[in-house]
Amino acid sequence: MTAPTPDPSKWLTDLLAGQQELFRILGGGTDPAGSGEAAPPLALPFMSPWMEGTKALLAWQQQASNWWTGALAGSGAGAQVPVADRRFAGEAWRNDPRFDGLTQTYLGLSDMVRKNLDAAPLEGRSKAQWGFVLRQVVDALSPANCLATNPEALQTALDSGGASLVEGMRLFVQDFARGRVSMTDDTAFEVGRNVATTPGSVVFENDLIQLIQYAPTTAKVHERPLLIVPPCINKYYILDLQPDNSLVAHAVAQGHAVFLVSWRNAGPEQGNLGWDDYLEQGVMQAIDVALAISGADRANTLGFCIGGTLLASALAVLAARGEDKAASLTLLTTMLDFSNTGELGLMVSEQAVAAREASIGRDGLLKGSELAQVFAALRANDLIWPYVVNGYLKGKAPPAFDLLFWNGDDTNLPGPMYCWYLRNTYLENKLREPGGTVQCGVPVDLGQITVPAFVYASREDHIVPWQTAYASTQLLGGDVRFVLGASGHIAGVINPPAKGKRNYWVGKLAADADRWLERAEDVPGSWWPAWMDWLGEHAGRLVAAPKSAGSRQHKPIESAPGRYVKAKAP
Repeated sequence: MTAPTPDPSKWLTDLLAGQQELFRILGGGTDPAGSGEAAPPLALPFMSPWMEGTKALLAWQQQASNWWTGALAGSGAGAQVPVADRRFAGEAWRNDPRFDGLTQTYLGLSDMVRKNLDAAPLEGRSKAQWGFVLRQVVDALSPANCLATNPEALQTALDSGGASLVEGMRLFVQDFARGRVSMTDDTAFEVGRNVATTPGSVVFENDLIQLIQYAPTTAKVHERPLLIVPPCINKYYILDLQPDNSLVAHAVAQGHAVFLVSWRNAGPEQGNLGWDDYLEQGVMQAIDVALAISGADRANTLGFCIGGTLLASALAVLAARGEDKAASLTLLTTMLDFSNTGELGLMVSEQAVAAREASIGRDGLLKGSELAQVFAALRANDLIWPYVVNGYLKGKAPPAFDLLFWNGDDTNLPGPMYCWYLRNTYLENKLREPGGTVQCGVPVDLGQITVPAFVYASREDHIVPWQTAYASTQLLGGDVRFVLGASGHIAGVINPPAKGKRNYWVGKLAADADRWLERAEDVPGSWWPAWMDWLGEHAGRLVAAPKSAGSRQHKPIESAPGRYVKAKAP
């Protein structure tokens, strides 16, 4: 007589079933003494989530048991519908029942962890924080990330006679020396050679910024210049990558006189600079220089990410002083109201901010590599693990990608500046309150910014949730137009019209973001032409273009580590 196929999980199933009965009793179920009366709810507030978690674990255990039992018996019960998760999309994961079972078990366990957390008796923020941490752990434990449990990597090693493993080790050692996982071929790009190539020159510099003026390519230009304030946590050229996707080059070609701030990569000598320094020596100084060179009455201004937060703060300070220097304001993926900061805000607490203030709040630096690691962790399955798997396990160097090259070219921030920003925005959300902050010696009210504003957000942004960017429309005091683009924080912004990619939404402002989207019109293609049309309305008349941009050659100011700026003279 053939013995039945053993079920190695039966003992665990029986144990969990017993625990579930115990939880039922503790939660107010039938009295085990047999009286028929309900037992007192000794731990009802705490046991209910555990009961739900136990049910989830039992269901997962049964699913795993069914798969392995069917596979051992050769019944074909182990066959599964192809997994949608792209980590396991290759045929190698399905052709071998061992790896297929491993995948199904891992995904089932991952689902169980999420359900357990959903049922946990935690308030919203704590639950979200635990969710972020657990996701990092679950993602790291993926069988795709280990050579012994990745059939594709194993096959590559066999096919190459082990050469892929040797190359993978070389790539690992190289990244270890750099202190980060490589996402692109860094040798494929050089600032000033094939990225940041729009002709221009530095026309002003101080201890914090260099101001680049780009050479005109049209016979006439609008009399009001466009001043761009990029984020200060990476180098200046995010809006000037390659010629076919450069927003700077596009604006120049449309007849705008473009100036752009290049923030210094802070070193020890800048370690005492604060938020007000970034406004006075950075944004406001750049506006003054652009106006002095162009001779215009006012400037159109654009801020990207934290550059937009700095720009809006500077314009609010100028408004409080009674100074009218801006003709318009464009904000790209910018937060002014920090009520909903997504997962990034989960890492900010009073204890964490106080610790930063104690260590670098008066003097010191926040390393750019720290912020880069945080941003990558928000999308670990996109920005970390694929490069670990393809690089270290399969021996494949990452391909050249200009956007990720820029992403790895980070900058340091002065400690006092960073700590002010962290406390007054992410932690206490005071910037949105009229008079909630004092900047450059004056109470700041964003409602005093009455110039026309163009507010852009990206629908899949993991750094600035689009609903949060929409909240800026309720804070600014002038006429506001809101545009929502497809894709993420950077890719949604860098969407040149010639490529005919993606789409965007436009519509009249509503009381809240979701209601706005319900009524918005879906428009195919890039949002750049819509912005250019809007910008042209505020750029003034056309005048003869200057014969040159800048009066002197570029002389970079550098603070180690990292390169600074290589603007080309026209």
